[in-house]
Amino acid sequence: MKIIMLGAPGAGKGTQADMIAKKYNVPHISTGDIFRANIKNGTELGRKAKDYMDKGLLVPDSLVVDLVIDRIHEDDAKDGYVLDGFPRTIPQAEALDKALTEAGESIDYAINVDVPDENIVRRMSGRRACLKCGATYHIVYNAPKTEGVCDSCGSELVQREDDKPETVLNRLSVYHKETQPLIDYYTEKGNIKDVDGTKDLNDVFADIVAILG
Repeated sequence: MKIIMLGAPGAGKGTQADMIAKKYNVPHISTGDIFRANIKNGTELGRKAKDYMDKGLLVPDSLVVDLVIDRIHEDDAKDGYVLDGFPRTIPQAEALDKALTEAGESIDYAINVDVPDENIVRRMSGRRACLKCGATYHIVYNAPKTEGVCDSCGSELVQREDDKPETVLNRLSVYHKETQPLIDYYTEKGNIKDVDGTKDLNDVFADIVAILG
């Protein structure tokens, strides 16, 4: 079962990818994890990626695809995988399809966790974090016992820059510019499935399981 997760930042696709991976006993693969593992293990691909990253440059699509293809052909992915955060662009999707076709494989489902922008802004701008112990809260869904104070260590809670409404809107703008074409791409291929990401996360998961069978 080969799955790609699509969804805006804050839509909950990473959480769903984790749940899918556990239920179907397949790896949850993100490009960030692949980069870190290859750099840590000193692989040739990892060294090439690190060269770009050390210079503050984006890792080229061709190298990212090589890293992903290398990862999905490891033993733990023989029964499938969940790709999270890749592909991000049409060239990446085309390169992935080309490499999979050459290996006699294809993506089974592209699952789009659909959440309106205003919901995401509300979700993310309500997040608060403790910089001392790393605990996270939400002023609506998971509020601390005392406003602005961490339950675990009593330190002050802060709103991260990434969670400020203006930052979230900027990230969403980039997402729509890059990823809407991807949704169209997989729609044309006939393997995209939309799920309503505004539901409770267990209900979203149930919808995904119904699709995957």
